[in-house]
Amino acid sequence: MKNTHSIQKSKGELLLGLLVFTLVISVMNATMFNVVLPVISEQFRLLPSQVSWIISGYMIVYAIGSVTYGKLTDRYSLKNLLTFGLLLFAAGSFVGLVSTQYWMVIVGRIVQATGASVIPAVAMIVPVRYFQPERRGRALGTVAIGFALGLALGPIIAGVVSSTWNWRVLFMVSLLSLLTLPVYRRYLDDDKREAGKMDFLGGSLLAGTVSILLLALTNENIWLAVAGAISFFGFILRIRYASAPFINPAIFRNKSFSFSLILSFIMVGIGFSIYFLMPQLLSTVNHLSPIFIGTTMLPSALVAAFLGRLGGKLADEKGNPFLIYTAAALLIIGFVCLSSIVGMSPAFIAIFLIFGVLGQSFMQIALSNTVSRTLSKEHVGMGMGLFSMITFISSATSATAIGKVLDLGAFTVRLNPIPHNRSTFVYSDIFMALAVLALVMVTIYYAKIDRAAKRTKDGKTGRESVTSG
Repeated sequence: MKNTHSIQKSKGELLLGLLVFTLVISVMNATMFNVVLPVISEQFRLLPSQVSWIISGYMIVYAIGSVTYGKLTDRYSLKNLLTFGLLLFAAGSFVGLVSTQYWMVIVGRIVQATGASVIPAVAMIVPVRYFQPERRGRALGTVAIGFALGLALGPIIAGVVSSTWNWRVLFMVSLLSLLTLPVYRRYLDDDKREAGKMDFLGGSLLAGTVSILLLALTNENIWLAVAGAISFFGFILRIRYASAPFINPAIFRNKSFSFSLILSFIMVGIGFSIYFLMPQLLSTVNHLSPIFIGTTMLPSALVAAFLGRLGGKLADEKGNPFLIYTAAALLIIGFVCLSSIVGMSPAFIAIFLIFGVLGQSFMQIALSNTVSRTLSKEHVGMGMGLFSMITFISSATSATAIGKVLDLGAFTVRLNPIPHNRSTFVYSDIFMALAVLALVMVTIYYAKIDRAAKRTKDGKTGRESVTSG
């Protein structure tokens, strides 16, 4: 029994290392093209709203794909799903590499996203399946390293590649994921699961809801918002009355899980706002080129990657609440400091950015660990898939909402009296507002989850004392 446990532990550690590398490729692929959008727009003579589909189309499919693969892991082996996803990821990369027209670029990106979205789904499930609860935080901390490195390296690699070669060469980076496939095929369990029925109508309604609502938010179109609401209503009816619904509504009767998803949506949006705001600030105010923007953001991402396992260790040894409070404190300190020094030297920004990025990384670990512990065994695949989807939708929503605020910069007030450059006021205000929102959410977390958990624990301790007495 001990030998079997040791083999499972070694296998889990190996798979985690592979997942970090694959996640770096996947996350880089989601962020690299931000840097080259102006070049693509000029080459194909497109409006900004048209060329933005390279990013928004990818993120929409990525979000839906992550929950779909999460659902499929309840029925099919991780080995076969990951094989299918990585091959599809590579196929999309090849289409983009040889594209000669804009529609081919979009097709390549969508096929890429359809395959790549298997990676975050598997990254959330492997720590749950291969690690005991008391070691799961460390595993999730290791996974966070892949996210952090991917976010850090994406802008830098895009800047170097677009300056040295052609932007299409960015598609070749994704082909590196194929190097991991033989090892995944060897070490992932080939656990056979009962296929059952797949609710394609329910999945289509969910995909339609998310896609239409994100388009409505991006384009500020009320009719798209109405269509999204109708699609959502149809999805609710479908999962309530279908014999085998795409998402079992029973999972939402778990109040701890439902509240954790809501908390995750808001806190992930707060944290990931950094990755959208900083390039805008450094480009508009500090007038840095893409490669120097990436260089400014690199130290914070490297620190987050280096300390990722520490965050997981804190969650295991001191509990998720401790890590959430630590992450929230880092975010608040980072946002307040950045609000105060906007417009100053990029060196100061790079220093204080470490607090915010490290806080975001710790928060991601704590939230994924919190969500995983609210799920029963039969709901792990679906539940963690939903968490992945919420993460990407939150990131896209955050970027869109902050973009709208930046458009209305002239109407903002000064929440922080320190900055004196008028062009920086809007960025300073956004950072201060995010700090306040983070404080509000962690206070709600304390009241709704942490305090309730402590009361439950104290109640159990009291009953055990009475029984033993």
